[in-house]
Amino acid sequence: MKDKLQNKRVAIVCDWIKDWWGAEIVLTQLLEIFPDADIFTSVFYQQWNPLFEWRNITTSFIQKIPVLNKSHKLALTLRQDAFESFDLTAYDIVISSTSAESKWVITKPGCLQICYCHTPTRYFWSHYDEYLNMMEFGILNPIWKWIMPKLIKKLRRWDYAAAQRPDYFIANSENTQWRITKYYNRESEVIYPCLDIENIPFSPEKEDYYFYAGRVIPYKKFDLLVETFNTNGLPLKIVANTKNKLSEDLKKISKSNIEWIYETDNKVINQYHAEAKAFLFPPEEDFGLVPIAAQATGTPVIAYGKWWALETVVSWETGIFFEEQTPESLQKAIDQFESMTFDATIIRKHAQQFDKNVFKEKLLSFIEEKIK
Repeated sequence: MKDKLQNKRVAIVCDWIKDWWGAEIVLTQLLEIFPDADIFTSVFYQQWNPLFEWRNITTSFIQKIPVLNKSHKLALTLRQDAFESFDLTAYDIVISSTSAESKWVITKPGCLQICYCHTPTRYFWSHYDEYLNMMEFGILNPIWKWIMPKLIKKLRRWDYAAAQRPDYFIANSENTQWRITKYYNRESEVIYPCLDIENIPFSPEKEDYYFYAGRVIPYKKFDLLVETFNTNGLPLKIVANTKNKLSEDLKKISKSNIEWIYETDNKVINQYHAEAKAFLFPPEEDFGLVPIAAQATGTPVIAYGKWWALETVVSWETGIFFEEQTPESLQKAIDQFESMTFDATIIRKHAQQFDKNVFKEKLLSFIEEKIK
């Protein structure tokens, strides 16, 4: 660790620690940079994970509330108070890794507070209408759809005010940087998130199947892939992290050329990446490490040409884009892809700029510059 960071007490604040996705991978790298950092979060449900077995983790009062402690969406109006209740007076540096409310923490005068922002709170700003239309509260959906429009102005005011607390913002992409300016009126520096590229298997030899992996939720567009491949008959492997109603409904209508696999082991998923002829990336994402993982294995990407994909996929070199989230547009890109060749070594080399060592060096330099 660099000299100016010696003897500094560091706290890392996360919205919640429940699943294992991009934000948690960033948290892993933060903990490698600051091995003695304490963790603050609204709820913690990764007791099984050896990464946390000896960590000092402080959870909020939400952890003790039945039902709400298992649904971060239901706890929406409580998390602001939860994060403001943390006592961070013992810390010299506080880093929030957030796409929601953890930037709401209050620090002592003189503390360096940095927000690593995965996106401004989606359900308040950029994707409010989408979240309103795809509530996941079951029988409570009608109640929440009635409540949210009445709360949203106040929630946005609170979120904007909280976004003025960090001394500095770091954006995980240029798209997020643009949103930080639009919604929070704050400047930010882009430092891309990362993967342990050197430990992702590389394979220049590909098999004859297309591949997609992720959480089966509406905006991830699994339905677009099923509709497209039901028509074209090409082999498609889909890895879903868990079974839910949407995945089961889509599996039922999938034809025999589409194989559904339920898997959470990253080593197994990376092997599917490595052997696929192409990785498909149909959602509109402001952040997503899966296409980078695919490219790290030497596999080209066919992506929806918007936001994060434009920053991580090089057209005609590491993949190609389709213009609309429709079966016709996707099929046009697949037809084009079938007539092309890609160099797996070049694709792998491109992915290496997203290696964790690059991330750690840039983040350390950024923080050291800001220490007075």
